[in-house]
Amino acid sequence: MNRRHLFTAAALLAALGLAGCKEEPASPQTTAEPVQTFQWKMVTAWPKNYPGLGTAAERLAERVKTMSNGRLTIKVYAGGELVPPLEVFDAVSRGTAELGHGAAYYWKGKVPAAQFFTAVPFGLSTSEMNAWLSKGGGQALWDEAYAPYGVKPMVVGNTGMQMGGWYNKEINSLDDLKGLKIRMPGLGGEVLSKLGATTVNLPGGEVFTALQTNAIDATDWVSPYNDLAFGLHKAAKFYYYPGWQEPQAVLELLINQKALDSLPADLQAILSEAARAASQDMLDDYVYHNALALDELKQQGTLLKRFPNEVLDAMQRESAVVLGELAAQSELNGRIWASMQAFQAQVSQMHQLSEKELYNWR
Repeated sequence: MNRRHLFTAAALLAALGLAGCKEEPASPQTTAEPVQTFQWKMVTAWPKNYPGLGTAAERLAERVKTMSNGRLTIKVYAGGELVPPLEVFDAVSRGTAELGHGAAYYWKGKVPAAQFFTAVPFGLSTSEMNAWLSKGGGQALWDEAYAPYGVKPMVVGNTGMQMGGWYNKEINSLDDLKGLKIRMPGLGGEVLSKLGATTVNLPGGEVFTALQTNAIDATDWVSPYNDLAFGLHKAAKFYYYPGWQEPQAVLELLINQKALDSLPADLQAILSEAARAASQDMLDDYVYHNALALDELKQQGTLLKRFPNEVLDAMQRESAVVLGELAAQSELNGRIWASMQAFQAQVSQMHQLSEKELYNWR
């Protein structure tokens, strides 16, 4: 009986204790702020998924999406899908697209200084150009040239040293250049004009047809990897080297400055690092595929020809004239050319002892 009373009393006390405890209200759930996302457009100067050039733009977009966990996505448009290939710069400047992918010398009619930032005849090599831009003050000059148009440029690839081009007739002397109609943009085209050729600037997608139909007599394009993809060996017989006009060729990422400023700092950093990664990826692509494509071109009967020394000497002399004239056009142009020349003189001493010796002995 006592034991039963004890259990009953304990149960009663427990019930009273529970009744006296007030239940704490549940804390309100913290509402996470919505993640801000950005959907950008990139217009390019290349055919859709074109090897090396077009694929580099697609890979850049994929890399940015992955690195940002989908917060920044980029839709890539081939040349002509949204704007014509040679109007990429204007589209980014106007804000029609946030990004552009092309080569700076395509916009020389709008920004004459842009020609320095693709390739200079007999100028910097790939590694030298990258070093000048990132360490030698070149990027600041590039930014200055594009700033009035609301555009921020970045390196987003390099094709390495190019070939001298495809010709429908042999070039045995300077006389063979006179009257020649050739597709060659940038400073190389101006040099050939001084040597008596007629130069035109055509987007890549029009090059094969123009050469095949004899609308032009010769063309440069890039190097075996891209030239084979366009089938240029089917439209011209002679494949000339060296690529004096483009000892390297920077590809650029054009960014609308207002759009860039709208990005959080981490997405700006992601875009920048993705571009750096794309640059190395493209260079690796060209080194590997150029070797394979050259073998294929030779098997297809392509005749490799070296420009005669007489012709190369004349090209080098006229290149100095053309670059001097460009430098004299503006104070900014003068500073760009002076900076590039000084850098080339500085690094050439080391490369005479290293890379040049290696290539000669190999």
